Amino acid sequence: MRVLIVKLTSMGDLVQALPALTDARRALPDIEFHWVVDESFAEIPSWHPAVTHTLHTAHRRWRGDGLLSWRNKEFRAFVSELRSQTYDAVIDAQTNLKSAVVTALSKGKKHGPDGASAREWGAHLVYGRCYAIAKDQLAIDRWRQLFAGVLDYPLPNSPPDFGLADVTWPEPSMQLPEQPYLVVVQNASWPNKRWHDGHWQRLIKKAGEQGYQVLLPWGSEAERVQAQALAKGQAHAQVLSRLSLTDLAVVLRGSAGAVCVDTGMAHVSAALDVPTVTLYGATDPGLIGATGSKSVHLEVEDYGCAPCYKRYCAVGDYRGDEAQCMKALGVDQVWASLTSLFDLTIRRGPG
Repeated sequence: MRVLIVKLTSMGDLVQALPALTDARRALPDIEFHWVVDESFAEIPSWHPAVTHTLHTAHRRWRGDGLLSWRNKEFRAFVSELRSQTYDAVIDAQTNLKSAVVTALSKGKKHGPDGASAREWGAHLVYGRCYAIAKDQLAIDRWRQLFAGVLDYPLPNSPPDFGLADVTWPEPSMQLPEQPYLVVVQNASWPNKRWHDGHWQRLIKKAGEQGYQVLLPWGSEAERVQAQALAKGQAHAQVLSRLSLTDLAVVLRGSAGAVCVDTGMAHVSAALDVPTVTLYGATDPGLIGATGSKSVHLEVEDYGCAPCYKRYCAVGDYRGDEAQCMKALGVDQVWASLTSLFDLTIRRGPG
């Protein structure tokens, strides 16, 4: 049985879909998945052993061409590849209008959430069969329910398995520290998700005092500048060079733990069962929380506006890009949460 998954972006959303593939492979051992994904995140589906082929879109670049995108040779080649075979099922696991267009262009019976369950109303109109999937639950659970419904197997009640435990990962492309190290993921797509810079600097200092190196990844030039500012004057802190997503996963796997804001790398870290503390203010971990057996969420308290789902902070008289609620998450609280996960790792053993 060959199934096409349409889920284009973003990093965390892609990771959250992986347990559904594991469920399906256990119920239907001969199943194989093809996956349509944006070129920026194409490595993530390939990590799962049930994915045998990925098809890459570049919708952000194509969108810049406007109507000319229909004449773009790259776009036409993508459509030709997409329509080169008929699938036993096509599952839209993103359910917005962009993914619905891709789903409509594919060949095979099309499935997705109904109008009340889809991310963007109207996406459901292209599906041959729709499913009621409650939106007020963790995204991982939503996709596990959808895949079980589409592929007709009992929904497992086991914890989510991302299918990454038996992956053969490449050797790191960089020299990793010989002493234990932590990964600090301070960058986020929304300014309102970030922790206060002074807090990060104090956390990095505390990590050094406890004998840890600290590695700081980044994804854009602005994030690189932010990371350099946080590491300045702290010899044990290292800003990484730009790495592929697979290289970043390898760095995380070798770490003692990670502290993250709500961003894609938090989901990767948690899915790899790395001790991971993720900080939440503007968003709700009950819906999109980084999930893993050694993952913990720290949420702001005493702010009635949280979660606000706003890119910029607007509370009281303040208007700006520093989330006021996130300042309330203290360094000692974050460090205590992280070290409690170290204790859990020791009790359970590695892996």
